[in-house]
Amino acid sequence: QVQLGESGGGLVQPGGSLRLSCAASGSIVGIIAMGWYRQAPGKQREFLARISSAATTNYGDSVKGRFTISRDNGKNTVYLQMNSLKPDDTAVYYCNAGGLAGAWGQGTQVTVSS
Repeated sequence: QVQLGESGGGLVQPGGSLRLSCAASGSIVGIIAMGWYRQAPGKQREFLARISSAATTNYGDSVKGRFTISRDNGKNTVYLQMNSLKPDDTAVYYCNAGGLAGAWGQGTQVTVSS
């Protein structure tokens, strides 16, 4: 099973931007869908975005219009560009490959605060 590693998290002010990266240990070409989720303290894991092998995308309602998912098959990497960040976006962000029963990264912390 592919192994995933997220990076790019950190502290950002409200209204700012971050780009998260998810590097896979092997090729992601054959993986049907790659996705991003997040989990805030005391809350359930929330779906954010998904991208198919054909680069079809879909987004959760809370991030639609602010976040953009993309994939670079040559680099075995998936990205999440996050704009107009809000304090409610504070959470640990996880990369996923192959659906809920698939592979997960260890997560990267994103904190939105002034």
